[in-house]
Amino acid sequence: MSRPDTPLVSTQQTSSGGLLSLEPAVLAAKELTVTYENGFTALTGFTLDVRPGEIVSLLGHSGSGKSTFMKAVTGMAPATATQLSVAGTEVIGAHGAQLRAVRSDIGYVFQHFNLVPRLSALTNVLTGGLHAAGPLNRLGLFPRAQRVRALELLDRVGLADQANNRADSLSGGQQQRVAIARALMQDPKIILADEPVASLDPRLAGSVLSLMRQIAHEDGIPVVVSLHVVELARRYTDRFVALDAGTATHRGSITELTDDMVSSIYGEDPINVRA
Repeated sequence: MSRPDTPLVSTQQTSSGGLLSLEPAVLAAKELTVTYENGFTALTGFTLDVRPGEIVSLLGHSGSGKSTFMKAVTGMAPATATQLSVAGTEVIGAHGAQLRAVRSDIGYVFQHFNLVPRLSALTNVLTGGLHAAGPLNRLGLFPRAQRVRALELLDRVGLADQANNRADSLSGGQQQRVAIARALMQDPKIILADEPVASLDPRLAGSVLSLMRQIAHEDGIPVVVSLHVVELARRYTDRFVALDAGTATHRGSITELTDDMVSSIYGEDPINVRA
């Protein structure tokens, strides 16, 4: 089984054989709780630090709190916490320009790509730079430097030859790569990927997660990815956190994720969640 390349950040070896980043946390969540107006608590006392160069998987059934965590990080869920910060900026209490700035530091990759179907791959990538484009974005215009950067990113994800093709003409795997390039166009401090391979076949899922791992390890941009397939987490991520009913139940280096833990997390034979 292949293992991730060594991250290009300051690290030390843990007792379990994993790598622990010594860099300051890009994302810091401490005692994070999300309770909606109807009284339903979707996340309780959740704590997670994510540092440069690592890719962290969130495991658990649908409804376990994985997506809720990502919504809280982007200021889209009613959260309380002793700390919830991205690149040193507190998320809770942020409004207006400050909240927009926080969100611009977060590259978000969705399960269903969220591309504009009728626009070209290049234009979809360019939309990731709207925050930086300033007044020009109101006219649908982008500086030449941004167009050059978008083409470079399409080349990075292996799609330079598809730049002028409509998004809806691309395969699912290609569309997700365009979505990753769009996220990188923001120059994000961190990438959140919410079930990014759920609609892809295993081969395409592996290629997308391999790309995300490469971005984390080579560019130092950490990635938090929610997954259902445990084998993908084992193959492409460095650490894991398992959630159940909004509470973290297991966490550690991915090398510490045992079949017994998987059975505890999913309540079934681990073979059923690894294929």
